[in-house]
Amino acid sequence: MKRKAYGRDAGLTLRMLLTSSLLGLLYVAFALVLFYVFNAGLVLMVVIVGGMAIFQYFTSDKLALAASGAKIVSPEEAPKLHALIERLAAMADLQKPRVAIVDTDVPNAFATGRNQKHAVVAVTRGLWERLDEKEIEGVLAHELTHIANRDVLVMTVASFFAMIAAVLTRFGLYAGMFGGFGGGNRDSNNNSVPVWLIVVAVSVVTYFLSWILIRTISRYREYAADRGSALITGAPEYLMSALQKISSQMTLIPRQDLRE
Repeated sequence: MKRKAYGRDAGLTLRMLLTSSLLGLLYVAFALVLFYVFNAGLVLMVVIVGGMAIFQYFTSDKLALAASGAKIVSPEEAPKLHALIERLAAMADLQKPRVAIVDTDVPNAFATGRNQKHAVVAVTRGLWERLDEKEIEGVLAHELTHIANRDVLVMTVASFFAMIAAVLTRFGLYAGMFGGFGGGNRDSNNNSVPVWLIVVAVSVVTYFLSWILIRTISRYREYAADRGSALITGAPEYLMSALQKISSQMTLIPRQDLRE
C-alpha cells in the first residue's frame, strides 16, 4: 500500500491549517511585543532557544528512549514484533524503523525520530502481553503513521515559541526578584510599568494560549494517525478495541509496589 493511500480528510486538514494559522498569529504578536520591549535583546534569546529546539529535534529519538527506559532490540531478541513492524511498514511504503521494548507493565507504544532513517517504534511489555496480534497491529500502524506524517517535526516547530515564552517567563521573574531586566530601554520613572512585568505578562499569556493550540494540533495529529492505522490495516475496529482495552485496564495497574 502506497503512502498516498492514507487518503485526505479535508475537514481535518482545514482544522489543522486554521489552528496552525492562529498559532502563527499568536507568535507574531508575541514577537512584536518583545521586540518593542527588548529591541535587539530578543535576537539572542531566539538564537538560544532556537538552538535548544534544534538540539531537541535532532536528538528526539535518543531523548525519548532514554526518558522511557526503552531498549533497542534485534530481530533475534523480538522476532514476532520485528515481523509485525516490517510487514506494516511495507504496507505503508515506509522504511522499517528501529524497534524498542520498554520493560514496564503499563500498556503503551510510541514513535519517535525526526525522519524515517532515525525513526524508532517502542512497545511496552504491558501492551505486548495485554493485546492480541490484530490489536497490536492497529496500534503499530497508528505509530507508523506518526512517522510517515513527520509529527516530531510538526510538534517541534509548533512548540518553538512556547519554549521561548516559558524561558522568558522564568527569566522575567528572576529579573524582577534581582532588580531589573537587562537590555530593557524603558524610562526608569516611578510611574512606568516595570519591563520584567510586561515580559512575564506577555509570556504567560502566550504560553497559555499556545499550550491550548498545541494541544489542539496534537489531537488533530492523533486523529490523522488513527485514520492512517485504519487505512493501513483495513480494520479500524482493532485499534478501537486496543484503545478500549488499554483504557479499561489502566485502572487495574497498581500505582505502588504491593510488596512494600
